[in-house]
Amino acid sequence: MRKVIVFLGFIILVNISCEKDDFCLQNPVTPNLVIRFYDDINRNTKKQVKKLSIWAENKDTLALYTSVNQDSIAIPLNSSDTKTIYHLKMNDSDGKIINNKIETLTIEYNPTEIYVSRSCGYKVIFNNITFSSTNTWFKEITPTTLTTIDHQNSAHVQIYH
Repeated sequence: MRKVIVFLGFIILVNISCEKDDFCLQNPVTPNLVIRFYDDINRNTKKQVKKLSIWAENKDTLALYTSVNQDSIAIPLNSSDTKTIYHLKMNDSDGKIINNKIETLTIEYNPTEIYVSRSCGYKVIFNNITFSSTNTWFKEITPTTLTTIDHQNSAHVQIYH
């Protein structure tokens, strides 16, 4: 009988000493900037960018976007700075270097850290966002300003080319 009491006491002690598992059930991911490309003439039609390559200022090309055909992209913003500059290269004719068109897209914003939970930690949202470009192959960016980027469920910006 004494062994049973000791065994039950041990089981109770083990159960009350366990900690609750910390699993992040929310989506605390810092959102990427989602851009969708459209035809400049037929503005309701998505248009792929041919042989698109993207790189950030003073960085290597983004691995996901090296000479691809895309009608939308999701690119990260630098959460430790107030500005990110991307270069977008397109070559829709023959792939020769001489026919590359390079656009410089400058995104300025105010990053804000938001506490999600103990298990998820922090995420960054971006406020007061403005966009500008060199207009090499972009015809228009809409909108040119955004209030906030706090998700990546839909496109934030439309670029007509």
